[in-house]
Amino acid sequence: MITGKNRRVSLWGLLITAVVFWTIGTGFSRDLSASDDETYKGLKLFADIIDLIETTYVDPVDTKALIKSAIDGMVHSLDPHSAFLVARDYEELQIDTQGEFTGIGIQITMRDGLVTVISPIEGTPAHKAGIKAGDKIIKVNGEKVKDLPDAVKQMRGPRGTAVTVTILRKGESEPLEFELKRDMIPIRSVRYSLLKPGYGFVRVTNFSVNTEDDLLDALEALESGDVALEGLILDLRNNPGGLLDQAVSISDFFLEEGDIVSIKGRQKRNTRVFSAHKNPADRRYPVVVLINGGSASASEIVAGALQDNKRALILGTTSFGKGSVQTVESLRDGNGLKLTIARYYTPNGRSIQAQGIEPDIIVKQQSRKRAEKPERRRHIFKEKDLENHLDAEPRKNKDSSEAEKDKKENETPQPVESWSGPLTKERLLADNLISRALEILVSYGILKPIPS
Repeated sequence: MITGKNRRVSLWGLLITAVVFWTIGTGFSRDLSASDDETYKGLKLFADIIDLIETTYVDPVDTKALIKSAIDGMVHSLDPHSAFLVARDYEELQIDTQGEFTGIGIQITMRDGLVTVISPIEGTPAHKAGIKAGDKIIKVNGEKVKDLPDAVKQMRGPRGTAVTVTILRKGESEPLEFELKRDMIPIRSVRYSLLKPGYGFVRVTNFSVNTEDDLLDALEALESGDVALEGLILDLRNNPGGLLDQAVSISDFFLEEGDIVSIKGRQKRNTRVFSAHKNPADRRYPVVVLINGGSASASEIVAGALQDNKRALILGTTSFGKGSVQTVESLRDGNGLKLTIARYYTPNGRSIQAQGIEPDIIVKQQSRKRAEKPERRRHIFKEKDLENHLDAEPRKNKDSSEAEKDKKENETPQPVESWSGPLTKERLLADNLISRALEILVSYGILKPIPS
């Protein structure tokens, strides 16, 4: 066992060794500078603090857990989307983009220190039970939820097993309990329907590995009808995003040329422009894209690409505003590091980070019972509401008056309904944004004709 001064020397030696191997492994070579000196001083301070905690703290401590907590804090201080992922969490992240998992079916995030529902996934146990966007999950099976990984771990489990979720909901004086049975949650990202002859509707709920193929199947089905497709509604509302390559491919379905998105990072390998290719299918029909405050990341890439290329009319309310790109690096022992490596920009060079995509026509979601009962307005949280979020451009200062203006603009009616079951024409047209989009497509003159 190493004790006292020897322990401190040993820990300091391990830290220096780790830095040296990291330097060699990443191909990082340059003369030592003042910043290097500060880095080594910081590591020395870290080793001293660990030693003091180990030798002086009132109770015995787990040094490994302390170091993990320090890494968690370091990475989380960068921005809300960077994270150190232990092996279990790394596996969960990979599952989220692979097509299916077993659980209750919700998208969650951390807000105000609580696990918060972004949206339930259509047709899942959570959706059927009535769990809503904005609900705060405080307990699972009677045990207090600590953080996102803990919540995911407790809610996922074998298919058919029971789980009780306790939530806080705005407007309710007492916590609500939902008893659910876990089920296989297919990440079914595309649903479609024909609204009337010649006019199709496609809803994309996320961007996973299957989305490109699923959307292509939907488009081909709509295009193969007896009446040629004369207009399409692409619904990206409450779509939290997903894989960058899927967003690029889906944008490319509707573009013949021009840029789709560019990403810019500090390293050259993280700076790239994605461009459209000539489409083998003739998709020159008008497109209306629906977005709202829940449309994030990959959804915003698609909306921005089609808007800047004047290929679609964007309808709805301002999107979430997540304009950053993350990569996941594999670490030793199966751990992972999710790190923000770049900002992305629309074809016209717009950074939507913490700003969002502004629709061409602003139309807010209306309750079906609006005429009978006034809507309660609530704040829909967005990227700019997340603690320590990135600015649109490096080192750009925040304007408090603009932030207050944005907060007021975000006070919107309840979000769009999530449909389970068949997408019937009657159900779809009861949605005021879809009916408005259809009117625009039928009118046709509002959209500029696309040259042949």
